[in-house]
Amino acid sequence: MATTRCYYEVLNVERSSSGDEIKRAYRRLAMKFHPDRNPDDPEAERSFKEAAEAYEVLADQERRRMYDQYGRDGLRSRPGHDFRSMNPDDIFSMFDEIFGGGRRGRGGGQARPRAQGYDLETEVQLELEDVLTGAAREVAFTRLDVCTTCTGTGAKPGTQPSTCSRCNGSGQVTQAGLGGMFRMVVTCQECAGRGSIILDRCVDCEGRGRIPVDRRIEVKVPAGISSGQAIRIPDEGEPPPPEADPAGNGPRGDLHVVVRIAEHDCFERDGDHLIVIMPSAFAQLALGAEVEVPGLGSEEIHDLHVPAGTQHGSLFRVHGGGVPNLRTGKRGDLVVVVKIIVPSKLDDDQQKLLRAYAETEELEVGASSPSLWNRIKDAVTGRN
Repeated sequence: MATTRCYYEVLNVERSSSGDEIKRAYRRLAMKFHPDRNPDDPEAERSFKEAAEAYEVLADQERRRMYDQYGRDGLRSRPGHDFRSMNPDDIFSMFDEIFGGGRRGRGGGQARPRAQGYDLETEVQLELEDVLTGAAREVAFTRLDVCTTCTGTGAKPGTQPSTCSRCNGSGQVTQAGLGGMFRMVVTCQECAGRGSIILDRCVDCEGRGRIPVDRRIEVKVPAGISSGQAIRIPDEGEPPPPEADPAGNGPRGDLHVVVRIAEHDCFERDGDHLIVIMPSAFAQLALGAEVEVPGLGSEEIHDLHVPAGTQHGSLFRVHGGGVPNLRTGKRGDLVVVVKIIVPSKLDDDQQKLLRAYAETEELEVGASSPSLWNRIKDAVTGRN
C-alpha cells in the first residue's frame, strides 16, 4: 500500500533540500530498512518501500514540482505515479542505482549487473586544533563478513541448500489479486527470496551466510575538514548479500567516516575563518596598546595594534589566522572582537583617580550602531 505520509517527512528532509540531500537521506533509510538486513520484519519492509516511494517522486524534478504544487493529486496526472503498480524488483533496482550495485535477476528475467556490497557509516571525533594540520584517528566498527565455515552458503559443511519447491528457485511467487482481476509478484515467504532452503544450518552463522566482525582501521583526516563532512574508505564496507553472491566475490561497499568537530572554548569557526573575543581594559582602549592575541595553534601568537580610542565591540582582522581551506590549503582570517572588562574591585587610589576622571568626562551620545553580531558577520565576510 502506498504511504499516506508526506514524502519529505518520510525521508526526514526539508522542502528546500537539494537533490543530493534527498539522495543521502534515502540512502541512510534504505541501508537501515533493507530486507536483507531485516529478515522476516514486515515493519522494516514497509519502511523500506515507503522510503523508496518518497525517493521515486522527490528525485524526479518534474514529479517533485507537481507534488509540491498539487500534492498527490498532481501526481495522478502523470503515468507511473502509482507506486503500488511497481514490481518489487523495480524497487530493488532503484535501490541498486543509488548504491551502484545490482541484484541477481529472478524469475527467469535478464540478470542485472554484478551485485555490490553495502556501504557502512561511522563517526570520528576531532578537536578544532586538529583542523589546522589534519590528524590520524583509529575508528572501530562492525561489519558483516562471509562466514568462513560455510563459505557464505549458510549450510552446514558437507551439505548444500535445497531448491525451494514453492518458487522453484526464483525467489518470487505470483499471487492472484482481488477477485482474480490482476496478479502481483511477491517475495517467496518460504525461502525469504533466496530461492533455496537450508535444511542443515551452519552452526557459526546460523544459516545466514554472514557473521559480524569487529574492525579497527586508521583514518587520515585532511586539514581544513568541516564538521559533518565524510571520508570515504573504499572496500571497507560489507560484501554483497548472500542471496545474490553467497561467496562474496563481488565488490565490497565503502566505509563513510563522518567527522564531528567539538566546540572550542575560545574560538568560533565560520567557514575558513575564526572568531575570538579579546578581553581588554579601559585604559588599553582609551590610550592605545600593543597586544598579543593567541592563535589556534599551540605556539601561535599574533601581534595586534589597538589604536587609542578603540571602542567596545570593535573588530580587527588578522589575515592567515584562520583554518586551512580543504581544497586550496590557504588559511582564512582570525577576526578579533574587542570586549571591555570592567574591574569588579578597585582600591582607594584607583577609585580616586576614576572619580577625578569622571568629573571631566563628557559622553557623546549619537545614533545607535549596528548590533555586535551583525558587525562580526560583516567582518568575517569581508564587508567591513
